[in-house]
Amino acid sequence: MKIVVIGASGVVGAAVAQELAGRGHQVVGASRRGPVVVDVGDPRTVEALFATVPDVDAVVCCAASAPTANLLTASDAEFVAGLPGKLLGQVRLARTALHHVRDGGSVTLTGGTFTEPLPGGSFGALVNAGLAAFVEAAAPELPRGIRLNLVAPGWVRESLEAFGWDPARGMPAAGVARVYADLVEGDAQGAVVPVTTGAGR
Repeated sequence: MKIVVIGASGVVGAAVAQELAGRGHQVVGASRRGPVVVDVGDPRTVEALFATVPDVDAVVCCAASAPTANLLTASDAEFVAGLPGKLLGQVRLARTALHHVRDGGSVTLTGGTFTEPLPGGSFGALVNAGLAAFVEAAAPELPRGIRLNLVAPGWVRESLEAFGWDPARGMPAAGVARVYADLVEGDAQGAVVPVTTGAGR
């Protein structure tokens, strides 16, 4: 399959690209900086992506993050800063991809899951819940046998190490990547798959 991995320069995106390539797929990496440029928060670059990379079998978006925001002190602008990219940007990406992905193809988005309360994480939880609801409700409407799914990683071990936190709390990026790859190759439709320590294989 010809698969676009958005966010391929990030920890999870790079692992997903490697996993899919290792399974024999043609992987096109895309990111805000790189040979194939895309920013899911910028509609123009999303349209340009599919003009640059036509005839795609699957799209995987790993470029999704939402900042934490203090519930009591954050301004409205700070509190909704993650909407253009992680929530609305991925929704736009999915809707655009429907016009370009081949029959029977798939779109896999990235949400998240908090395995424990996170200070300032209420907005992130809201965005993640919105993405999950969108995928579950939109999947039955998709045309031409296209599938829509969501991976909801918890902490990723390599990211925790970069933050100087206890890496044992996280799932290795390679394990998270296998979940994405299994969804691309499988037949799941409208699935929301949490990935936390001990999950995967």
